[in-house]
Amino acid sequence: MSNILSVLIFFPLIAGVFGFFVNKNSIRVYGIVVAAAEFLLSLWLWMSFDTTDAGMQFVEKISLIPEFGISYYLGVDGISLFIVILSTLMTLLGIVALSIKEDLKNMIITLLFLEVAMIGVFVSLDVILFYIFWEFSLVPMLYIIGAWGGPKKLYAAIKFFIYTFAGSLVMLVGILYLAYIYHATTGVWSFSLTDWYGLLLPTDVQTILFWAFFLGFAIKVPMFPFHTWLPYAHGQAPTVGSVILAAVLLKMGSYGFVRFSLPLFPDASVAFILPIAILAIIMIIYTAMVAYAQKDMKQVIAYSSISHMGVIILGTFAMNVEGISGSIFQMLSHGIVSGALFMLVGVIYDRRHTKLMSEFGGLAKVMPTYATIFVVMTMASVGLPLTIGFIGEYLSLAGFFKVSPIMTILAGTSIIVGAVYMLSVVKKSFFGPLANPENEKLKDLDSKELWALVPLVAIVIWLGVYPKPVLEPIDNSTKALVQLMHKKAQTDKAKKIILVSKDAKEAK
Repeated sequence: MSNILSVLIFFPLIAGVFGFFVNKNSIRVYGIVVAAAEFLLSLWLWMSFDTTDAGMQFVEKISLIPEFGISYYLGVDGISLFIVILSTLMTLLGIVALSIKEDLKNMIITLLFLEVAMIGVFVSLDVILFYIFWEFSLVPMLYIIGAWGGPKKLYAAIKFFIYTFAGSLVMLVGILYLAYIYHATTGVWSFSLTDWYGLLLPTDVQTILFWAFFLGFAIKVPMFPFHTWLPYAHGQAPTVGSVILAAVLLKMGSYGFVRFSLPLFPDASVAFILPIAILAIIMIIYTAMVAYAQKDMKQVIAYSSISHMGVIILGTFAMNVEGISGSIFQMLSHGIVSGALFMLVGVIYDRRHTKLMSEFGGLAKVMPTYATIFVVMTMASVGLPLTIGFIGEYLSLAGFFKVSPIMTILAGTSIIVGAVYMLSVVKKSFFGPLANPENEKLKDLDSKELWALVPLVAIVIWLGVYPKPVLEPIDNSTKALVQLMHKKAQTDKAKKIILVSKDAKEAK
């Protein structure tokens, strides 16, 4: 199927429109069937993907506004392939686990529209098309938080929108300026990302554009000090909103760094490794300590999410194959693990309508299956070997170790602090005496919740033990990326740092 990417984008869009005509008693089944079909399509994409080809595959290109070089231009490589699959998987499991009863129909339709935007971001190779999907993703999430959120939902939704939209506007200025430079250099207009990859920009121009794109991506990640919108968004969002936000939407920012900042501005990226690494280490350590101080279980997961995103940023700006491949794998790991943890918090909230750890204790006695899955995800979160969390974290830190051993050691403290606050959650919630009488008759996981959580447990263990099927395509495309960066680098410092990997030398 040569137009598989278009099908992946427009199938949930069309299904979402038809969803308005589906009976409200049948909408859950309808949503699950549509999301399952979309997930199977993404698996078919993987099965048809040539893992030995590092370039773009399943390319579709149709000229839309030729006067300005704007096209409907899609493609996928090893860097974006598995993030697309992550998007379809978490949408499916999010719908399966939905416990919302009020206005369920609109929620499912909104999730299908959000899926359109997420996939569009990760497969767009025309920058204007990318930006349209990027902005469109804000609307469904704004609605999810604002309509189904907690008591402070409007404040959280508006803060989320203002932060992310403001960063996007600065990025748009950078996009238009870069298009103008391309036109001034070549005499033609183009918003094709692959065309832009051929530009050799002066270092001062790279610096300006780097920071314009940086602001848009950094707020979405979110990097310190732009992170304050995220705990509010997670705290007020319904469970499915937190799952999709943590699993996929945050990855748009880190994906943007890999797809845009590194190959377009390699010299500027190298020049600003130090300040970005400092921000990433602050993210890792500071938010981990804040997570430990939380009393609300969901807020612990929210702040831990920011801490783990710091490791992804550090790996990305290692500027070598190990670090970048590790950061991309860690995007998948973080998506699976954080998504599962938010689901698990949602499970206990549905039963007790509280997320305070002081209200629990001894839950392992009455909810043993729930406790087992929570502990597995906790171990993956802290990077236990043979779980998915170990692979990406190790590669990210190993990649950055070649840039700065001291800063890597500082970042590595996240493993210790992360273990402290996550094991503290486990201890307070699941072990000790069953002191609260309200917890004595709590029901363990039901079939709907098991269908949503067991696949994630299987992935956590499978990719922790045998990551090669996923890591190999990522690694191949990353080698091509590093080769492009080295080829475009104009300063001796950039050439030296970018080409520290033996694999990159072989690719060159």
